[in-house]
Amino acid sequence: MKKPQQPGSYCAGWSKVEMRVEPRGHAMHGYGGMNENRAWGSRTPLFARALVVSDASGGNLIYCCLDLGVISYATRHEILLAVSTEMGGALNEETAIITCTHTHSAPGGLTYDAYYNLPTPGFQRETLSQVVQAASQAILSAWRDQKEVTLFTSEGAFADDVPVAWNRALDAYNRNGDVVKRPDSLAHLAINRTMYLLWVEYEGRVAALVSLFGVHATCIGNSGRQYCGDNKGFASAFTEAALAAQGIEKPIAIFAQTTAGDVSPHYRGPGEKARRARLAGEAEYEYAEQNGRLQSEHALDLISGKNRRQITGTIDGCLTYADFSQRKAAPCYADGAAEAETFEPCIGASMLAGKALDGAGIAPAVEAIARTAAETVRGIRLSMKRTYTPEERAYVERLYRAQGKKDIVIEGNHKLAFGLPLAKLPLPEFADPLIAQIKQQARSGAIDKSAMLPYVLPLQIVKMGDTAIVAAPGEFTTQAGYRLIDTIKEALQPAGIRHVFMNSYSNDYMGYVTTHEEYDQQTYEGGHNLYGKWTLAVFQTEYEKLSREFIKPPAERHYDREMRPPMPPAEELALRSNLTATVARR
Repeated sequence: MKKPQQPGSYCAGWSKVEMRVEPRGHAMHGYGGMNENRAWGSRTPLFARALVVSDASGGNLIYCCLDLGVISYATRHEILLAVSTEMGGALNEETAIITCTHTHSAPGGLTYDAYYNLPTPGFQRETLSQVVQAASQAILSAWRDQKEVTLFTSEGAFADDVPVAWNRALDAYNRNGDVVKRPDSLAHLAINRTMYLLWVEYEGRVAALVSLFGVHATCIGNSGRQYCGDNKGFASAFTEAALAAQGIEKPIAIFAQTTAGDVSPHYRGPGEKARRARLAGEAEYEYAEQNGRLQSEHALDLISGKNRRQITGTIDGCLTYADFSQRKAAPCYADGAAEAETFEPCIGASMLAGKALDGAGIAPAVEAIARTAAETVRGIRLSMKRTYTPEERAYVERLYRAQGKKDIVIEGNHKLAFGLPLAKLPLPEFADPLIAQIKQQARSGAIDKSAMLPYVLPLQIVKMGDTAIVAAPGEFTTQAGYRLIDTIKEALQPAGIRHVFMNSYSNDYMGYVTTHEEYDQQTYEGGHNLYGKWTLAVFQTEYEKLSREFIKPPAERHYDREMRPPMPPAEELALRSNLTATVARR
């Protein structure tokens, strides 16, 4: 491994390795309970792409992006464990970012958290091992083969007439007081249309790049039967071919995500349903290629543009974990509310309904029944709270105060559905395979002590010179992302950090983060905002505190470096591992 000699200079290595996961009829991650969205083949390869950058002082950035729907704590933990033996003390977990493209046509079953593995069904140890093997090989190959390079960044918005993305939750977006209200016909302007680019030049040619642009990788809908990189995967393939044609050997192009939570690749506006209906079967794959090509062309244009900036300076980072089931928000981020807090992770009825354009879930009539049942349970609990113990009363009051307008279906930590133990859910197993899995796993003891939903979450900032990447878990909506970045940028400015980019879907997954105004609309995004109305306010609070510590000299920084998500009991993980789907091939 070559090391840079001059302060402010860099060495870098880059690599990609195919994740050879055999399609065997397991549900893909992304479309939740859609039982038929199972992989029986592969349309495109799925890759692990890695970029390693080292500075003269011994700091390094490990950046690894996988063609997956999400990164779980299990995925991150096992990848870094796999590379730790060879890298030794050079592995700094605080400057290692593991992220993904968020393609919905990729393997599921890769998390220790029980809920997100239900459709697969269960935890798929063999699949995770194959993913870890590819990712660790890519990282180590990049680590070993570093060369002297120059780093650049650039950013620029897609022209308004480029049909690349639309806001899919426009009614919720328009509730925000700090946005320009947009009609349906201008939903493409109710998003962050800027692409942020980081690239590596070796001997005067671009050898590796990272693109951050937020748009769901859902060009291929929930009737797909093949693994596919979707729009982000095609963008990488087109860009790598273009770079290779210029003479660079084995280039990599990473197309990762920023604020994609409310951003769809599908047209939103007058006639949207008819237009989406025309995209079916082969047309979806063609559309994924088209959308990917738009992203690739824009990235290549940014490289050749005039506003590129060279990066110099040291690499540094900070990483902490926070328990979002019990966090208070600073009033300045919560409309002045003194008691704003997050609480136990909960799934809302609107989450089960999915999104009409990207992938519908349960039928509207069933959603209505779920909402009514949730409202009934809420009414009964609040009317009976005088009969509860002090602990029960405090729980119910905090639950509904934090979760606000959400019609709660599942309470993750207490493992309740509509207020009842999961095994006693009053719905027949034949009604839906997801219901069957929940009840069967609850009866078997597979989730007695395990987390149903994640609640200990990673917060990370990595900087190179005056540029910082905020690596955040989950799916941030457009305006939630703007508010968080504004908070962090202000806190980091005293340290001379001028450019702050957000990289979502990083290091773990925990649903959505909306603004509190969007949350009250209770669309899909609000129903999948697990910790309640003030989730964003708590992210702002925690990231501001972390940023204030990060700008101090390393020896003076004080933040929690020990907390991690709880590991599930081995016997429970075994009970929900390598389960077999009972679904016919089509």
